[in-house]
Amino acid sequence: MPALRTRVYIDGYNLYYGCLRKTAFKWLDVLGLFETQILPTILYRAAPEADPATMALHPDCAIKYFTAKIIESASKGEDSVSSQAHYHNALTSHCGGRLSFVMGHYSLYKANQHIVPADDPKRWPRDCDKIQVWKLEEKQSDVNLALQLYDDALSGEIDQVVLVTNDTDLAPALEMLEARCPNIVRGLVIPTRKVGAGGDLEREANVSLAKLAHWVRRHITEDELRASQLPDVVPGRRRASIKPHSWYAKPHHLATMLDMARPVLRTDGEILKWARQANAHLGGRRPIDLIETDAGAVEVFDYIDAYIRGQLDKVGDRDGLSSKS
Repeated sequence: MPALRTRVYIDGYNLYYGCLRKTAFKWLDVLGLFETQILPTILYRAAPEADPATMALHPDCAIKYFTAKIIESASKGEDSVSSQAHYHNALTSHCGGRLSFVMGHYSLYKANQHIVPADDPKRWPRDCDKIQVWKLEEKQSDVNLALQLYDDALSGEIDQVVLVTNDTDLAPALEMLEARCPNIVRGLVIPTRKVGAGGDLEREANVSLAKLAHWVRRHITEDELRASQLPDVVPGRRRASIKPHSWYAKPHHLATMLDMARPVLRTDGEILKWARQANAHLGGRRPIDLIETDAGAVEVFDYIDAYIRGQLDKVGDRDGLSSKS
């Protein structure tokens, strides 16, 4: 049985807030995630007695990623706009044309909203006072995704669509696909993680979406996200895309390492190049990996401090200024 020609449709907003926000996994290689981690785990049979289907991402366009550019005036971080741009450029370069972005846009406007009174939270909105607020909404992404999903299914290029979202607004698109293209396999991946000691899901698969899919993957594991990270530096046609400092697991450790090593290696680029190499003095481990934990960071800081002290002692010996003389 030939492999199902598969294309993945990612709701970028859902993926970010479901799996990546407040994690060290934002620099995510989505092509690697689905090609080597998620799709190989899916057990789908066209009929109960059939052999499990194999799945192959489309060789030309494997992933369509639906998102919108962040508006700087409404961004939560000073580097949000530049970080998103670096990430989009990194994915484009790394995936070699097998990933395409379909861009919507954000709408920012003032709106009057009802206030929920603290002393009577069940009061009807019509009986509550109003306040003017800024309202930020992502526009067109859902429509773009639905249209692309349906159009691709009609094209004859694919045998399977994999929708990555938990947004019920996309249920009508799956309903139409089921009615008009029953031969197309519909997969659903819920972008959420397990949390806490009990491994509870942050959110459950939406019933209206799940019932329209041939198979459902109900979460993405942290191990899968960790194993699917882009290189810290992704070469590009004009210039490289570099993982934003704020996207590291411990940004404050990274800042400390840069400050400590700057007297020796001078530039952040040279320091990061050194940090990405296995270091014999650190047991063959990479400093960039060690600073992801507090204990590992201490090892790196101690090594840099000892190295700099050693260099200063050598200079002092040559100049006759060593404290030992």
